[in-house]
Amino acid sequence: MALANFLLLTILFISSHFPTHGINQNQTLQSMILKSCHKIENRDACISNMQSRIDSSQDRESHDHFSILTAALHNAHDETRLTIDRIGTFNALSITNREQLALADCKELLDFSVSELGWSMSEMNKIRSGFKNPNSDGNLKAGSVAALSNQDTCLEGVRGTGPARRYVRGSLSQVTQLIGNVLTLYTQMHSLPFKPSRNNINSTNKGVFPKWMTDGDKEMLVSSPNGMHVDSVVALDGSGRYRSIGQAIFEAPTVSGKGFIARDITFRNTAGPENHQGVALRVDSDQSAFYRCSMEGYQDTLYAHSLRQFYRECTVSGTIDFIFGNGAAVLQNCKIFTRRPLPLQKVTITAQGRKDPHQSTGFSIQDSYVYATRPTYLGRPWKLYSRTVFINTYMSSMVQPRGWLEWYGDFGLGTLWYGEYRNYGPGAKTSGRVKWPGFHIIRDASTAGFFSVGRFLNGMSWLPATGVKFTAGLTN
Repeated sequence: MALANFLLLTILFISSHFPTHGINQNQTLQSMILKSCHKIENRDACISNMQSRIDSSQDRESHDHFSILTAALHNAHDETRLTIDRIGTFNALSITNREQLALADCKELLDFSVSELGWSMSEMNKIRSGFKNPNSDGNLKAGSVAALSNQDTCLEGVRGTGPARRYVRGSLSQVTQLIGNVLTLYTQMHSLPFKPSRNNINSTNKGVFPKWMTDGDKEMLVSSPNGMHVDSVVALDGSGRYRSIGQAIFEAPTVSGKGFIARDITFRNTAGPENHQGVALRVDSDQSAFYRCSMEGYQDTLYAHSLRQFYRECTVSGTIDFIFGNGAAVLQNCKIFTRRPLPLQKVTITAQGRKDPHQSTGFSIQDSYVYATRPTYLGRPWKLYSRTVFINTYMSSMVQPRGWLEWYGDFGLGTLWYGEYRNYGPGAKTSGRVKWPGFHIIRDASTAGFFSVGRFLNGMSWLPATGVKFTAGLTN
């Protein structure tokens, strides 16, 4: 699949969940340049590159916060491309098949980052020029976390490979820091210096549909004001590219590409608990929607890897961390089932992987049902700033009174953000919950509302076009 078809969203805009500290108007542009090169190994070269990019920009008379952020993005983009080349060279020298596969995965993940950063630069330039569609602000806000998540996933993949892991970690350090610096600059700004927008409406190609598609299905595919790219069509009668979903998934085992929609599909990993980690579905698709789907597995069933995802009336089953990743995901009106783990294993539903406090990611499980048949915990902190909430959700009696489980020791207990709001059922009592600094019994609708579809996913800008049912706010 061409890289252009993958998710290409990367910049974090202001998140109303975090307190913002507007950049003092007297702060010099030079100090911003210094901040963009914070903790970079060759800081002088980074600053020189930044200054050169700004000086050579087409709009030299308008050097402002925007020009510095654009230059910082270019720096991160170019460093990522160089890192891909370095890893490719090292891969050619690898001895074991395990190393070669892990490094090939890293190259693919960094390719995603290059595409995401490139798309973001293009999106910023369009807005700066006055061309803006209704989704622009949400797009900018959605994703700088995606590039950071790609690096983390790469490192997870090379774990246990010895020299390869050490080499990759060193190669990724600059990329991760540069992207993190851009992210920090954005979240510290009170507002972005973008010009007013003009309407920019694209035409939609309705195309030709197979005879078996209902009118509703056809309308769902053409209703987006920006059109919809179709990567693959599966049809038993031969009218599509594939005759079975299995054939299509063989070529694209990871769901990527903007605006992926799945309905009435089962994603199943049959490895069993004895084989430990077994992902049934990994999602890297921004503005993706899953309706009446089933994700079945044991450990690590649903990998909500990155970007904005919505699940409605789906079922997810598993044993350990079976909803995990660093996407911004809302599960609404879903059913969560636990399964029998291996002896001595503890059942945990979520393991959210937010690594940076500026990342706009987390899991929101709303108006759903937790049917635990084994002693079960709602989640544990995979990364330092893990964020998960359960809202208006039924919890059966096997949800343990303490509710949540440590990852190891006190890791993340003061930096995570876990919350519960108006849940019900025998397992929903909060009197015995953990007393961690990062755990919150949410008492006001405003705080809970931040994790709603409308605010957390900017859902009103894209979900109506999918044809999937959703509730934008909180229910009574």
